[in-house]
Amino acid sequence: LNVLEWPSESPDLNPIEHLWRYLKIAVQRCSPSNLTELQRICREEWEKLPNYRCTKIVVSYPRRHKAVIAAKDASTMY
Repeated sequence: LNVLEWPSESPDLNPIEHLWRYLKIAVQRCSPSNLTELQRICREEWEKLPNYRCTKIVVSYPRRHKAVIAAKDASTMY
């Protein structure tokens, strides 16, 4: 059995974690008053997220990988 050293569930290497921030801000601005409205707003705001945000995260991954390796399982600036 080969064991790989890999940071389990590292938010630094999970792209969705970085998009949640933008979605959360957008949804809070809309102030949904019930669950149905919250779900609708989440879907609408998700669709509005600009492609450049995803691209920016993907482009930053080489730096993120290096930072995680250098941090040796500690947190990073990401």
